[in-house]
Amino acid sequence: MLSHEKLDVYKLSIAFADLALKLIASFRNGKDFGPLADQLRRAAISVPLNIAEGSGRFTDPDRVRFFSIARGSAMECGAILDIARLGETADEELIDQGKALLRRIVALLTRMAGKTAEHRASR
Repeated sequence: MLSHEKLDVYKLSIAFADLALKLIASFRNGKDFGPLADQLRRAAISVPLNIAEGSGRFTDPDRVRFFSIARGSAMECGAILDIARLGETADEELIDQGKALLRRIVALLTRMAGKTAEHRASR
């Protein structure tokens, strides 16, 4: 098992990516939501990829950078879900589940980046 696979935040981000793909499949036809679907797909995939890359970095600044990018992508996903809800584009239950996962992911990434930065400052 690779080190990032042990992280709860990584497991949650994989669960969100899976949910995002299901959500995209639920987008209703009749409106042009292709760009929204594409943006959600890219942002959702970015979260676990950046967590994994950050976990593999040797220096604290590198880890903080990648965890921060992952956090930003998670925040972007939240905004996309808000837009999907406004447009009555997708399954409401999936949106609610996605927002709950994103709140946990963002909280964990915020702590991880902060702890890494604190560790660096205490040296």
